[in-house]
Amino acid sequence: MNSENTQTPKPSADGIISAVKRAAPRGIPPVEKWDPPFCGDLDMRIARDGTWFYLGTPIGRKPLVKLFSSILKKEGDDYFLVTPVEKVGITVEDAPFVAVDFTVEGEGTDARITFSTHVGDQATAGPDHTIRVVRHPETGEPAPYVNIRRNLDALIDRKSFYRLVDIGVAHQVEGEDWFGIWSEGVFFPFIPVSELK
Repeated sequence: MNSENTQTPKPSADGIISAVKRAAPRGIPPVEKWDPPFCGDLDMRIARDGTWFYLGTPIGRKPLVKLFSSILKKEGDDYFLVTPVEKVGITVEDAPFVAVDFTVEGEGTDARITFSTHVGDQATAGPDHTIRVVRHPETGEPAPYVNIRRNLDALIDRKSFYRLVDIGVAHQVEGEDWFGIWSEGVFFPFIPVSELK
């Protein structure tokens, strides 16, 4: 028998698309319930600005990007596209999503801030969708993130973060005054008030 015929075929974007359409024709597939074997890495990358690349070329079709984003899974620090029959590794430069806008309902501790991502997901910040701000170790520049779904974060884009800062307030957290925002009764600290200029 020819050994080439027994090799596992390399994962392909087309194969993943077909498998997803069969398994979950509508909505977000239940990838957390799928535990297929790892089939290798795919030459696919999500840049920091949210652009998806396949074989080094940007994927320009938004419905295709949305489909791929719906089967994204994070395990530890690694990211995978998952179908019922295979799991392939991809590269994510920062966060897999970018929060490009938000709406606010209510005020103060009763506020509800709902983020929208570049692939059409929506998440209301609160106990199930937390916001965190990571400071760059050298520059101190803040990088804000909101959890969107299944342990997957969105980097909050600069214009949205500036808008959040505009509605921010001071609140005491464990004896220290912090500047941040409220959403669904949860206070999300951004920066100690003592560091505000």
